[in-house]
Amino acid sequence: MKWTGVFIGILAVAALVVAGISGAGSVLFGWALVIAFSGVSLLTVHVVGRDNPHGAMAMFALIYIVKVVVFAAVLIMIGRPDWLEAVWFFTAAIGTVVVWQVAEIRAFSRIRFQLYDDVPREKPSDKGEKDV
Repeated sequence: MKWTGVFIGILAVAALVVAGISGAGSVLFGWALVIAFSGVSLLTVHVVGRDNPHGAMAMFALIYIVKVVVFAAVLIMIGRPDWLEAVWFFTAAIGTVVVWQVAEIRAFSRIRFQLYDDVPREKPSDKGEKDV
């Protein structure tokens, strides 16, 4: 979220200079929608990943598809407010998605899942063999 904040800060200042308060508001609105949907998907993957770490990536892919569909539905349902500057809104939304995805890919590439048990298991007890 740090990098999306830097990106949106720069874009909001540019929108404020070029298009005024409606441009900056459009940038912040696009950013807020993307952050909200991305936060929900990360929360879902976090909850699933605790119980099933190997299923987290599959859940992430599924949630990503659902997120895109719901995001489009929300945009269609709310329509376009009069104050919304479409170019600034879409630039902010698409830019935020790209920056967020780069950050997620970088984070996921650094996650290490333990596939094999590194701790040697104890040998079976010799007690039963000595009694025979």
